[in-house]
Amino acid sequence: MEELDVDPPVTLIPGVNSKKRRLGFDWGPGEILVYETCYENQRNAEKGLGCPSISIVQRDEDIYSPVLRKLFNESHGIFVGLQKSEEELPTKSRKTQLVRVSKNYRSVIRACMEEMHQLAVSTRDASLTTQYTSQVSVLSAMELIWNLCEILFIEVATAGSLLLHLLDWVQLHVCEVDNMAQEVLNSESPTKHDKYWNVITSYVLQGRMDEARQMLAKEASATATSRSMCRILDGLMKKMPIFSPSGTQTLTEFELKWQHWHEECERYVQDGTFASSNHLESICKILLGDEATLLKQKELLTTWYHFLVSRMLYSHPMVKPAELHFYAQSSMDMFLGGDSSPETLDNILMAAFEFDILQVIKEFSITSSNWWFVAHLTDLLDHCQLLQSHNLYFGSNMREFLLLEYASGLFAHHSLWQLGVDYFDHCPELGRVYLELHIERIPLNTEKKALKVLRICEQRQMGEQVRSICKSMAMKAVRNNRLGSALSWSIRAKDAAFATLISDRFLKDYCEHGKFSDLDLIDNLGPAMLLSDRLTFLGKYREFHRLYGKKCFTEAAKLLLSLMTARIAPCSFWMTLLMDALPLLEQKQVIFSAEQTYELMRCLEDLTAVKPDMGETDERRLQDDGDDVETTKVEMLRLALARNLARAIVKEGTLDG
Repeated sequence: MEELDVDPPVTLIPGVNSKKRRLGFDWGPGEILVYETCYENQRNAEKGLGCPSISIVQRDEDIYSPVLRKLFNESHGIFVGLQKSEEELPTKSRKTQLVRVSKNYRSVIRACMEEMHQLAVSTRDASLTTQYTSQVSVLSAMELIWNLCEILFIEVATAGSLLLHLLDWVQLHVCEVDNMAQEVLNSESPTKHDKYWNVITSYVLQGRMDEARQMLAKEASATATSRSMCRILDGLMKKMPIFSPSGTQTLTEFELKWQHWHEECERYVQDGTFASSNHLESICKILLGDEATLLKQKELLTTWYHFLVSRMLYSHPMVKPAELHFYAQSSMDMFLGGDSSPETLDNILMAAFEFDILQVIKEFSITSSNWWFVAHLTDLLDHCQLLQSHNLYFGSNMREFLLLEYASGLFAHHSLWQLGVDYFDHCPELGRVYLELHIERIPLNTEKKALKVLRICEQRQMGEQVRSICKSMAMKAVRNNRLGSALSWSIRAKDAAFATLISDRFLKDYCEHGKFSDLDLIDNLGPAMLLSDRLTFLGKYREFHRLYGKKCFTEAAKLLLSLMTARIAPCSFWMTLLMDALPLLEQKQVIFSAEQTYELMRCLEDLTAVKPDMGETDERRLQDDGDDVETTKVEMLRLALARNLARAIVKEGTLDG
């Protein structure tokens, strides 16, 4: 694609005077943050600091329009359906499918345009009316261009059928005649209405002969003097040959038939049959394709491309696609003359008539405020295999480049970002890279949204992003003291270090309050408890409490002893584990065997002896500070262990005897 050959438009920021104060900026996805700085321009120094302002300049403001969001949502489904169906369709059915997809896109544009028009009519706010009217004009231009591209590039209409498609195109987009006809027919005397002949002429200019004849019949029945002329003109309209692509008539046969009809019209003009009626004579000259007469109807034609189609209808009905741009250029020159220069829409349409797809895309990309049109049209044309040879110099083809830009814009919106995911999915070269970069910037305001983003990442095996999201949500949960949620996210992230940290928080809370929070989560850890030693300890310690609650004392004792001997509990928790053994030691029946009791004694001695792996603070607490509570606990444990040992030895000796 060529370099941009026009200056970009200037965006004025209200309340900011860049001539007096320098501006700073920071790029963001889809927007720029602009702010005033303390630096003043030397020439126009502003006295006083004033009030600094911060503005956000958005690249694509259309995504915030409720009506246009419907355009984005509806077209997303069409786009995804096209990508999936293309792989399944045989070659013969591909053209039919692509034409149907194109019509679906156009129907979505038209529906949004009609809704926007209703808003423009119903609102009382002048600024909103102007905004809606402007958007209606843009949507109308989009459908006009898309429809023409559909005829030329997707339908690939040939001689004969090409003009029929262009007639439908003009009739669809130049519809003032219908309102005008309704106004005439609703009047008391239609033939006396000021716009009566304008309606007939407009019908003829659009090739709508049946409507023109019906309207002309009112003149024949109302005015006896012109009845004969009306009947002759009616006969000419009735006999006008219309090519039928599905018929058996060949192009040569049609051309001969059309030539005979044309000569008959010419005879009536030369004979002066309609000389007494300027209106009837003008219509007959239009049937002849007289360019001077056609140009006199500028007000009814309204556009040069309507003039083009009317001119070809009555002069070159068998125009070939290769000849189209010659007629288009001459028609635009004749219609505009020296009064005005072509506008952007004219240049885009002319590029289409010249079959210059790249220029159509370039022109619309420069003028449009968003990438929707060029992205979807280019994708459709690429499926028609019309852009296969055009690669951009930075490694991607045009289709992918435009889809990436469009999807990037969607990610700037709080809900439309979900649509952008599918567009990235169908960009084989750079789509995944873009998705990874953009998905990390999505603000995770709620757990529901985080789970939605997480599911997208997991479906695409984006491991790094999954871990990043889970860690972020886990940290947020910890800050809000929601330990259960934090543990759940850390397990999902497979982050052993963070799971250990949260497990310690659970144990700390247990020591302070004497109970666990989020029991459902801890009870159902399953294999996830193997993520870290501390998490394993937390799960097993909770299992000990469940066994104790069910009065399964023997199993509970074995599990408690294994937790102490495995040394996976934090040092600060050793005394808690030993105190948990105290009720079991005091049971009437002997729970701990002599060997198990020796193990418990060794654990108690290790705790009181302060092993090197325990902190200095713990050592002071146990030895130097002389804490009465801790001393009492140790004495109680020693006494209980001694009694249990004696009972266990007696019991085991009795059994041996």
